[in-house]
Amino acid sequence: MVGGKRKVMRIIRWASFAIVSFELSSIQGIPTVSQKTNPATPSSIKSILSQSGLILAGLLGQQAIAETEKPYSLPSGEHYPQNVYWGDTHLHTRNSADAYSLGNQNLTPADAYRFARGQETIAHNGMTVKLKRPLDFLVVSDHAEYLGGYYRYNVGDPIVTETTAGGQWSGYIAEGDPAKMMASFVNSMQDPANNYPFPEAAQRLIWDDVVRTADTFNEPGQFTAFSGYEWTSMIDGNNLHRVVLYRDDFDQVSQLPPFTSQTSRDPQDLWRALAKYEATTGGQVMAIAHNGNISNGMMFPSMTVDGQPIDADYASLRARWEPIYEVTQVKGDGEAHPTLSPNDEFADFENWDADNIGRTEAKEDWMLQHEYARSALKLGLANEAELGINPFKFGLIGSTDGHNTISTTEEDNFFGKFPESEPKPERMTNAMANDALWKNWRLVASGYAAVWAKENTRAALFDAMKRREVYATTGSRIQVRFFGGWSFDASDIHKPDYVARGYQKGVPMGGDLTQGPQSTAPTFLIAAAKDPDGANLDRVQVIKGWQDASGALQEQVYDVAWSAERMIDAKTGKLEAVGSTVDIETATYLNTIGATDLATYWQDPNFDASERAFYYVRVLEIPRPRWTTVDAAYFGVDLPDEAPRSIQDRAYTSPIWYTP
Repeated sequence: MVGGKRKVMRIIRWASFAIVSFELSSIQGIPTVSQKTNPATPSSIKSILSQSGLILAGLLGQQAIAETEKPYSLPSGEHYPQNVYWGDTHLHTRNSADAYSLGNQNLTPADAYRFARGQETIAHNGMTVKLKRPLDFLVVSDHAEYLGGYYRYNVGDPIVTETTAGGQWSGYIAEGDPAKMMASFVNSMQDPANNYPFPEAAQRLIWDDVVRTADTFNEPGQFTAFSGYEWTSMIDGNNLHRVVLYRDDFDQVSQLPPFTSQTSRDPQDLWRALAKYEATTGGQVMAIAHNGNISNGMMFPSMTVDGQPIDADYASLRARWEPIYEVTQVKGDGEAHPTLSPNDEFADFENWDADNIGRTEAKEDWMLQHEYARSALKLGLANEAELGINPFKFGLIGSTDGHNTISTTEEDNFFGKFPESEPKPERMTNAMANDALWKNWRLVASGYAAVWAKENTRAALFDAMKRREVYATTGSRIQVRFFGGWSFDASDIHKPDYVARGYQKGVPMGGDLTQGPQSTAPTFLIAAAKDPDGANLDRVQVIKGWQDASGALQEQVYDVAWSAERMIDAKTGKLEAVGSTVDIETATYLNTIGATDLATYWQDPNFDASERAFYYVRVLEIPRPRWTTVDAAYFGVDLPDEAPRSIQDRAYTSPIWYTP
């Protein structure tokens, strides 16, 4: 009986199609349904079924089909990134030689991924640690040089113990001088002829394990685990480190082992190695330069490492392989410096400006312009005018550079850089690396990489980084949108579909503007919202850099939106400070000042269509207790006199460039 009903329904459906086709064909003057399709003619079917009812139903069905071709739900037609994803592109585990030798001998890449996904972990100091909110993505970027080597040697793994390097280390142990083994990590970069790198066969076996682990924890749509490593170039103690990040899975990434600074300390050779990877595998890869504040003038140079002026080839390689830059991390903030930006009252923020990473040479003022992001962006304009290519056209992200496997950036949940800088009373006065490096109180609870992408996958996140639709924060999860264009009007930012308008009428952060109609000044839409678990917002600023008609590089900071009824002083041009509710003794603050969100339309009041320029947004929170203040209250210890008591965390967007 059921089968019979189904047969009748099939006949009715076919009859409906045939009659409608006949009627429409007759109306449009085209042939009727072929007799070969069914021996029954439309007229015979009409005699069986009600003509008017069936034809009407068929016509309505055709209309319904036509209507469904146009989406009723507007968001279904929006193909721009609608989500911001939070992550860390720079984290080390026991696989890094320096992390292992300084106490991280237990926590693995797998532990790093689990922690980033929100699981509890026991830190090296015995405390239980957990993130308030999980991350969306993570790059475990252990040092390529002796990757996994110290741990494997100490557990007797023949992959390492049977290498020439392993034999050399055994000699150091037999001599009763294990410190020489630990020193070989740095020495191998300066003198690989006498501090032997691992052979390629050993590198490949270890790399396979690293990449498989990343694939194991990668869950598209939920959590992205990237394969990556850190290329650890140091020249005379100056930091030229880069994180290498892959878009691809095991089948491609495993084909070539990491490129190490034991092979070359020249970034140009790293970029050529990345080109070789893509040519060999068909995959995609990029490099992310380390915060340049301890490079002593070498991160954004005017000369290559072999002493030649940078040329178009250098500029082309760097622009191709380094689309984003790590502007902030635990070893200081690298957006701006008061010596370079004396009129910017917020440039003096967590600066590390004493020396280089090896602590072998004191900082000199001339070096600063080659270390800080704002200055580098300006130098890029000059390079472009001279070479035709901008080598320093990068987006901005933050990351941690933590070496204890756990990625923490919150002021009240900060676990330092090395195991020895995890929470305890004495970390306030001790120094890193067994007192060989800087005081722990100088560490910054920073930072995050924020990525606007269509989905949480390797492909979508990587592609967003490549087009520079990213921004940095110094530890909080401020949300920022930034668009530039020629036809925005003041009402656009107040419309509920301002994001769609931003993409339709302009470009997002990381984008390019060419000359507009009749040389009018560009317009910008900016919207910022506080971290739901964090401090309110103080203000939004636009930082502009440009090269003027004389060739001089200029900059200007504009306050464009702020909380409360404050005024810009007519004499100084400065906005009144937001104030502070921080209680130092209790390490608390009140969110009774500031704003939950700020949005504005802004047009450059000093635009010259003939001058190259860039614009980026800086968003400041109200003051809150710094992690050192939290520690002092928790452990009942005194703060060092030099240690900051409060902090205004912030976000830096990638720039939008204007090119005549």
